[in-house]
Amino acid sequence: MNWINSIVRPKIRDLWKKREVPENLWIKCPETGEMVFHRDLEANLWVIPNSGHHMRMPARKRLEALFDGGNYTNVKTPDVQADPHKFRDSKRYSDRLKEARAKSGEDEAVLVAQGRVSGMDFTVAVQNFDFIAGSLGMAAGEAILAGMLKAVKDNTPFVMFAASGGARMQEGILSLMQMPRTTVGVQMLREAGLPYVVVLTNPTTGGVSASYAMLGDVHIAEPGAQIGFAGRRVIEQTVREKLPDDFQTAEYLLDHGMIDMVVPRQKMRETLSRICGILMKREVELPRLEAPKEPAPESESVAAVETAAAPATEPEAAGKT
Repeated sequence: MNWINSIVRPKIRDLWKKREVPENLWIKCPETGEMVFHRDLEANLWVIPNSGHHMRMPARKRLEALFDGGNYTNVKTPDVQADPHKFRDSKRYSDRLKEARAKSGEDEAVLVAQGRVSGMDFTVAVQNFDFIAGSLGMAAGEAILAGMLKAVKDNTPFVMFAASGGARMQEGILSLMQMPRTTVGVQMLREAGLPYVVVLTNPTTGGVSASYAMLGDVHIAEPGAQIGFAGRRVIEQTVREKLPDDFQTAEYLLDHGMIDMVVPRQKMRETLSRICGILMKREVELPRLEAPKEPAPESESVAAVETAAAPATEPEAAGKT
């Protein structure tokens, strides 16, 4: 009977056990409800294959997809005081920072890196929405400013991938001060004659859209990205009107002249290299077009038409008769 207790009964119990499957293996498309395997989604740069919906992309993966061979070097950013106001609401701000760092694996909401894109040196900053909604605080402002200074020093274009819910309220006025500080950094890029390209991702709102996110030389947006300052409900309550369904989307802003282009994520790398190459006055590989075929000389074509249309001569007419 021992073999029944030790072998048969455990196997029977295993049949009734609920198998534990990781929750992140399949991703659901918010638009169509389609389920996509996470590896297929990652291979497609977090874009749903059938619907084309652009999911939120991790900051590190975005850098790897942008730079040649996924190789880049991190730009060191200044350290700042973590909790200057000793802020506390439902929990301490310092505890929120610890949770965000443990969850995201990053120290702050902005990553700055340097590398090559199509052989050209770039300085790139990416906002990580997974870190307290990519909010703009002192550390984020310092990181952006450090990236701009590094771009001026190394004479490279500066590309900003914006994704934020706005300013970080736990830091109060110190957070709002980052708006004019980053604006000064944008002016430094312009005085140095360096391109400043902003890529607006979903979502870009609040104080970020009221400062450096709307000060670029070229504004590019990902399809379907939400871009604006105040929320839709706040605006509707203020103006007392029903807003269009596509209000504050990338396509709506493009139609109304607020941004320059909407570019799918798969073509972003090519687009950035081409734009910055033109602005930096560097050689850019243009698509090769076949030379048009030379038309026939005008005199020959006219003579052929006249010969075909000319009436028959008298001898020819007599012979036919």
